[in-house]
Amino acid sequence: MRTVKTLLAGDHFVRNDLLAAALSTIPDVAFEFREVTLPWPLTPYGRVAEVDEASDAEDQLIEALAGVELAVTQMGPFTERVLDAAPDLRFLVVCRGGPVNVNVAAAAERGIAVASTPGRNAVAAAEHAVALTMGALRNLPRLQRTLEHGEWRSDLYAYDECGGELDGSTVGLVGYGAIGQRVARVMLAFGARVLVADPYVDQAPEGIELVELDELLRQSDVVSLHARLTDQTRGMIGAQQIAAMPRGAVLVNTARGGLLDYDATVDALESGQLGAAAFDVFPSEPVPAGSRLLTAPNIVMTPHLAGATRQTAHRAGSIAAEAVAAFLNGKDPAGLVSA
Repeated sequence: MRTVKTLLAGDHFVRNDLLAAALSTIPDVAFEFREVTLPWPLTPYGRVAEVDEASDAEDQLIEALAGVELAVTQMGPFTERVLDAAPDLRFLVVCRGGPVNVNVAAAAERGIAVASTPGRNAVAAAEHAVALTMGALRNLPRLQRTLEHGEWRSDLYAYDECGGELDGSTVGLVGYGAIGQRVARVMLAFGARVLVADPYVDQAPEGIELVELDELLRQSDVVSLHARLTDQTRGMIGAQQIAAMPRGAVLVNTARGGLLDYDATVDALESGQLGAAAFDVFPSEPVPAGSRLLTAPNIVMTPHLAGATRQTAHRAGSIAAEAVAAFLNGKDPAGLVSA
């Protein structure tokens, strides 16, 4: 049985005890764990040196990495400076959909393999997207506020005030990865017609209609964003695209704030071009005081928590353990990332 010196740099969501339990299921390996607990989500992440969405903990990692061969983290800032301090590191697993907090090129130059855990939060994010969609369709925050203010607004049953249904609606999904596919299945179960726009999908499964983005926007009563943020997708939904949607449509974004022009969205909410909107992600996080989003009508918002379930945290550990097991057995992990 081999012994592997391993750094667990978890946090208050993907906890070190969960990571240790998952790794300990790998047969014929004895792990010598060293642990660092990073402050996320109690302290927001941000840019650290040349990497994004990381906890500001370079010094902690540098101190802990001496002699370490494997490392598992979620928000650890594996910058060039940190990697320089880890001459024995051979493999790094990031418990996220992508290793945005790792200088992947610098890791490759040092012979360090990097893997992520794609799909770990797909179930949670998909369910949250559906919940936000339904909340926006029925304007649930507004209804709750009436009760909190001591009002019994039966007048909101009026035709011009009440919401719509998913059954019989056309739902357009922009992006058809692990999350989009789950959302599609749920929407079909509700009786919706489902359109998908994704340049990386050549053929949609039965029951799903594959269309171009402009066609999706023209036909959809609900548009839900599930694309990755790239140079090509940044700002892909702006004033022109929102104007192409049916009047009174619902727009949902649980992917990345950079996909959408939020000022144009608020304009559309105020004019009635959009009937409602729902967001879990924003162009600036946290949402700044005075943002128009905070006073826009018919909007549902959550603070970037779509993936926040206990099952996601456990799944992150399990997928990380699978990646470590593959690496130790000389195989390419499923989430291997190339520079």
